[in-house]
Amino acid sequence: MAVPPSPDPKAPEHLDRVVTVPNAITAVRLACLPIFVWLLLVQDDEAAAAILLAGLGATDWVDGYVARRWDQVSSVGKVLDPVADRLLFFVAVVSIIIAGAAPLWFCLAVLLREIVVAAVTLVLAAMGARRIDVTWSGKAGTFGLMFAFPLFLGGASDLSFADLFQALAWIAAIPALALSYYAAVRYVPLGRQALRDGRAARAL
Repeated sequence: MAVPPSPDPKAPEHLDRVVTVPNAITAVRLACLPIFVWLLLVQDDEAAAAILLAGLGATDWVDGYVARRWDQVSSVGKVLDPVADRLLFFVAVVSIIIAGAAPLWFCLAVLLREIVVAAVTLVLAAMGARRIDVTWSGKAGTFGLMFAFPLFLGGASDLSFADLFQALAWIAAIPALALSYYAAVRYVPLGRQALRDGRAARAL
């Protein structure tokens, strides 16, 4: 008996799936966001909030890896995953600002970069630009920031080694912020090329 071929991950019916393991992982990460806010702003437990935020940051790549490894890429996931990442990032940083657990200038610098990049991305998409792949500097910057903010929270806690967390936070924060702004500048020529490519593809 012939073995039926595996489903083509690029086929429309394959991409239209909603209930997948990666989408479930993303949903769980989003469900943890109110818990983080509650721990930080209601319970005033910076240490527990730091642990949860570090876990959410460390698992940022899991849903994408599972989707690619087991051919569970979906149209919903392609939209949900980056939206969830940005939502987690924005809510976490704003909550940290409210709690006063990290330097205000640093938090505002991070938020400003994220807002500008998000706005430009939406404008380019509306103008028909193709998708822009994340650069290594952008990935490295985000990775560093996802370590810096939990460390700042640890530094603001009543743990006996809070001073060590504070020092480690700055070691991660400054290079990460520099890399994130370098990536933003690099996206300028990439965005122009993506717009040209998108318009050329529509003209065919």
